[in-house]
Amino acid sequence: MVGHTQLKIRMAVVGTILFGLYLAVAGFVLTAFGTGTPVLILLSLGMVGYPFILYKFGRWSAVRGVGAEEMPERREAGYRFDEIHRSTERLCDEMDLEKPKLMIAEMGMPNAFAVGRRADGVVVISREIIEILDHDELEGVIAHELAHLDNRDTVMMVMGQSIAALVGMVTYIVVAFRGERDIASIITGYLASMVAQMIVTVFLMAISRYREYVADADAAEYTRNPDAMARALEKISAGAEGKEMTAEESVSALCIFGGERGLFATLFASHPPTEKRIERLRSM
Repeated sequence: MVGHTQLKIRMAVVGTILFGLYLAVAGFVLTAFGTGTPVLILLSLGMVGYPFILYKFGRWSAVRGVGAEEMPERREAGYRFDEIHRSTERLCDEMDLEKPKLMIAEMGMPNAFAVGRRADGVVVISREIIEILDHDELEGVIAHELAHLDNRDTVMMVMGQSIAALVGMVTYIVVAFRGERDIASIITGYLASMVAQMIVTVFLMAISRYREYVADADAAEYTRNPDAMARALEKISAGAEGKEMTAEESVSALCIFGGERGLFATLFASHPPTEKRIERLRSM
């Protein structure tokens, strides 16, 4: 079993590689276009403004994409909303985390996800997951999502997506506008851009898989009940069989359960295999 600290070290290494690519993009722009004021302004807008816009839009579209509504603080129609609020408050106190806005949605399958930052987070929980989980299992899911906020996972993933887009753009410029600058160069540049973005995406998805293991471990630590988290994953996996998320793939990547994939798709999967997550939790 890979320890919690080792997982965070792996995330730091992969994150450093992505940050190195970010600096390489900035270096290319400065080398190619100089260090004049207009270039520096455009570079700042691209390197800072683009991730900020992507973060804000991504948060809005994720919540809107599942039709989430603010979760009531009282029990309604058999849903234990009051218990969810109390558990969230207790966990936030332990994690020294500001309580996020809690929202409820119908996702077509049992799931949950978190977006935002430590001081401005949102946790969306599906009605389907409330219906199938016991209280201690649901508390494990809440702790998992709070761990994502505490570890700034959403911010890191947005930065990674920005890097992939910027690296692809720079690759296209370098390839397409070198040499003859004809239709063949444009096509080659487009293909090279896709390959470059794919390579960055592999690193990004590696971070995504590691962050799930770390969030599982954090949830087990703060609830002091790794078995409840393991049971929750088992029930979620069983409850998701034959069902599809009523949201885009970008939202699925944020969720606690990302579905099962084939061998090749595992390289680009945002989540590790559920059985491995359960195995790690049961070994704690």
